[in-house]
Amino acid sequence: MRAEAGREDADSHRPALRPADPGACGQGTQSILEEESHIKDVLSRIVVEMIKREWPQHWPDMLKELDTLSKQGETQTELVMFILLRLAEDVVTFQTLPTQRRRDIQQTLTQNMEKIFSFLLNTLQQNVNKYRRMVGAPQEQEALTTPQKTDLAQEPKAQANCRVGIAALNTLAGYIDWVALSHITADNCKLLEMLCLLLNEPELQLGAAECLLIAVSRKGKLEDRKPLMVLFGDVAMHYILSAAQTADGEGLVEKHYVFLKRLCQVLCALGSQLCALLGSECDVETPANFGKYLESFLAFTTHPSQFLRSSTQITWGALFRHEVLSRDPLLLAMIPKYLRASMTNLVKVGFPSKTDSPSCEYSRFDFDSDEDFNAFFNSFRAQQGEVMRMACRLDPRTGFQMAGEWLKYQLTSPVDTGPMNSKTGEGLCSIFSPSFVQWDAMTFFSESVISQMFRTLDKDEIPVNDGIDLLQLVLNFETKDPLILSCVLTNVSALFPFVTYRPEYLPQVLAKLFASVTFEVIEESKFVMSVQAPRTRAVKNVRRHACSSIIKMCRDYPQLVLPNFEMLYSHVKQLLSNELLLTQMEKCALMEALVLISNQFKDYERQKAFLEELMAPVAGLWLSPEMQRVLSDPEAFISYVGADNKITDPVLEDPSGLNRSRISFCVYTILGVVKRARWPAATEEAKAGGFLVGYMPSGSPIYRNPCTEQVLKLLDNILALIRTHNNLYTPEMVARLGETFAKALDMLEVEKNAILGLPQPLLELYDSPVYKTVLERMQGFFCTLYDNCFHILGNAGPSMQQDFYTVEGLATQLLSSAFINLNNIPDYRLRPMLRVFVKPLVLSCPSEYYETLVCPMLGPLFTYLHVRLSQKWQVINQRSMLCEDDAADDNPESQEMLEEQLIRLLTREVMDLVTVCCVSKKGVEHNTTAAVDGDDDEAMATEVTPPASAELTELGKCLMKQEDVCTALLVTAYTSLSWKDTLSCQRTTTQLCWPLLKQVLPGNLLPDAVSWFFISVLKGLQTHGQHDGCMAALVHLAFQIYEALRPRYAELKAVMEQIPDIQRDSLEQFDSKLLNPTLQKVADKRRKDHFKRLITGCIGKPLGEQFRKEVHIRNLPSLFKKVKPSLETDVLENEDGEGLTAFFEP
Repeated sequence: MRAEAGREDADSHRPALRPADPGACGQGTQSILEEESHIKDVLSRIVVEMIKREWPQHWPDMLKELDTLSKQGETQTELVMFILLRLAEDVVTFQTLPTQRRRDIQQTLTQNMEKIFSFLLNTLQQNVNKYRRMVGAPQEQEALTTPQKTDLAQEPKAQANCRVGIAALNTLAGYIDWVALSHITADNCKLLEMLCLLLNEPELQLGAAECLLIAVSRKGKLEDRKPLMVLFGDVAMHYILSAAQTADGEGLVEKHYVFLKRLCQVLCALGSQLCALLGSECDVETPANFGKYLESFLAFTTHPSQFLRSSTQITWGALFRHEVLSRDPLLLAMIPKYLRASMTNLVKVGFPSKTDSPSCEYSRFDFDSDEDFNAFFNSFRAQQGEVMRMACRLDPRTGFQMAGEWLKYQLTSPVDTGPMNSKTGEGLCSIFSPSFVQWDAMTFFSESVISQMFRTLDKDEIPVNDGIDLLQLVLNFETKDPLILSCVLTNVSALFPFVTYRPEYLPQVLAKLFASVTFEVIEESKFVMSVQAPRTRAVKNVRRHACSSIIKMCRDYPQLVLPNFEMLYSHVKQLLSNELLLTQMEKCALMEALVLISNQFKDYERQKAFLEELMAPVAGLWLSPEMQRVLSDPEAFISYVGADNKITDPVLEDPSGLNRSRISFCVYTILGVVKRARWPAATEEAKAGGFLVGYMPSGSPIYRNPCTEQVLKLLDNILALIRTHNNLYTPEMVARLGETFAKALDMLEVEKNAILGLPQPLLELYDSPVYKTVLERMQGFFCTLYDNCFHILGNAGPSMQQDFYTVEGLATQLLSSAFINLNNIPDYRLRPMLRVFVKPLVLSCPSEYYETLVCPMLGPLFTYLHVRLSQKWQVINQRSMLCEDDAADDNPESQEMLEEQLIRLLTREVMDLVTVCCVSKKGVEHNTTAAVDGDDDEAMATEVTPPASAELTELGKCLMKQEDVCTALLVTAYTSLSWKDTLSCQRTTTQLCWPLLKQVLPGNLLPDAVSWFFISVLKGLQTHGQHDGCMAALVHLAFQIYEALRPRYAELKAVMEQIPDIQRDSLEQFDSKLLNPTLQKVADKRRKDHFKRLITGCIGKPLGEQFRKEVHIRNLPSLFKKVKPSLETDVLENEDGEGLTAFFEP
């Protein structure tokens, strides 16, 4: 009773209190220039809190009172602006009050918006006019940019008006984003005109630009946006451009630079509006000032700031893509200028730590480090490539002509290495050398425009003679600089399509590429015969580049290369005869190229004989008694590869390097053949060539691969090597590693950095030796060997098909090799095994072999993975309670982060594998690569509706028939919901959980199991509820489970009753509707919303909200009551029918 009396007492004092509040604003603060900004901010917030509780029902005159208050002076006007802005933020932007109150206030704001906007505009106009009069600005609009010095006595007054103007602009910015567009474009776009005028007022220009940007970026009906085209008019365009010129002309000042960025965004937004409106039904024509707009836009594209240049790219792309504008003569005339600008923009200069370009100064404002700039520039360059290709689609010849000129210029220019010499050798370029950055940019440019020209022009329109002339110049160019040579090779590849018109040039191209395969820098030649000499990354890249160019040529133009096959083969044989001349990867790349050409024989017996000859050295080595002994015995293997040695000189001494390279050579070659050897794509050709051996019951053809016989002969030793490699991780074997190689099985630093998302220092990428020490070479050997063995098994299915799947006892052989000793295999080795072996094997396996091969293999694997992941996550969750890590660890925090990130990535890999095996999603392709290394929680969608068509695959049904596998799958899927990996949780919830559970619903589930599934989802909500995407998916899943199982299991209601703060009566109401089939079903969305309200108590909140004190704002009487006529009293109870007849009386 006392509380009620108190509330009534407070209510009775409200009318007396309120009128005094705005008055207090007028008298309780110091003048506008003296009062601290935080005082004004707090004061405005206090008034806003009162408005949120009282307006409009108990305080109908609030807006009038604010208007009155604003007339008392600048201090009060500024406060009114603050109040209106904070109100809009709380009600519309942040929505920090209950729904009913928010709706009341927003509706009243909208009803009064015309007055509010008029008030804001008048306030802005009056204060700007006073300010400009006092600073003595000339009245002519043209001269707005040169205000004169004000009288000292007038200065405080001028500053006060200026301050109010800024406050008015800030307040407008808070409203322009959401009010009806008609308010923004009212009175012939008076607001937009005023904002354009203010762009030339130094103190107000930034606020004006912000408002203009928000206005021009508005979405909505096209018809409503049409008036925004006024900004293409003479006056508006003049002010925008003159403001940009003035800001840019005053040098690099942060304030002016920020303003320039806003203006650039305004022009981009204008371009987007034009693209949306032109060609639509709005009857908009290309503006008369379109040419002027393009010129000004180009000025931003040629500005020294790399950030400004990049900001324009999306809009250029939209213009070049636009159906109408792309045919406009003004835009077509702009293409050469844009391409010319791109030639400059592609040059990688502007590193914040350097001073070799005007861009550097701007980069120091925009980027924290060279690594930041490098990451930005790489994505900027890729974006430019896209836009350049669009431009060249409209004008392919101009791009090709420019590329030709630039290429000729680079070929004749002297090399300028700059002040920084490369570590590769004296007088060679580093990645920062002026010559290299030009070559690099030119190469990217020519690659982009030449490829687009071939796609755009008809065959007879291609300038073949010009292209061949360029190719000859490139082929005749000689350089000993690895970075420049790499660019030369890219240009050879870019110009190679011209060879299809002139095949006689092919031998010259091959000669150039083969010369680069064995490229060495002169300084390194003394080490050529020494395996230990570590080549620098730049030299390795050239050799690898040449190999991949040969592979690409053989893959994309096999018919062209086929006549030269014998020449190619003899050349490769000559290179392979010297064991030390090429690395194993280079040897295998050349062999892959030969295999690709052999696919063009289209003759099974001929190709089989060739592959047999090609693989004879490998088979001889791989099947030798010594190699079989080494591959079968972990101890012998460690000794053979030299991992039990103690090395005194870890850089040059490596006695077992040759042994390792022999194993690598065999594995690389087997992989290359399995990956590349194929039957002809056309069934008729395959039949004629002897590749077709029959048909499946479904009618699909069965082919044989010419490599099958050779590869299967070597398979036993591949499996033996995998078994041995897995056993290397046993504690006894790890103890046998030599002192030098104690960490040989650890991750490479580059792998760690990729997982932790750490950038590599820029110079090291090219200038440092690839493996600095014998330990790093050993780590690299183990890592690539392990990966490649699993790549062979992953490719074996798609390559050899039924010949592989029917290998006798294959499931048993795989279980006793690939899946042996998994307990000791670290996470970073388990991940690639699942991704490159298990997943491709499952995806390519025909259903006939599910029972014999896939199920016997996946059953134990899934059971094991569940146990492993559960234990790992338990350790992570309890880590804070565990003792400190081993003190000997160099960096325990970093190690913990690495382990945690690895378990996340492994979890994603496992859940992805389970999903691929079990669930088919119509219209959605399975992603064949794993989630990128790094933290990609931010990439999550926020609105999630699980695909209705997610059904179990045949393999999924086969796995779910086996009780132990079925249990493992269900428990893994539902346990994973509360593991702390948001991305994995979201994917599993949306794709996997319900289809798996649905499969077992027809059976008799134990009540405890049903409760456990439901509790697992609620636990997931507790862990991930703070993430909108996860929360939506988990609520949907919980709702599905409750609706489907509640009628059969009363235990679910008991679980619901344990949820904190659940409203029992609301639960009873929900339950009764659910259990009573006679009641009309409520709409799905309303049922789900009701359910979500019930389980709110277990939905996790972000840390910032967990301990927040809730502010309760009571609803006021509804503003818009719908009065329902009482039918009973008015009509039905009127027995003599008068009520009804009254409706028809005239």
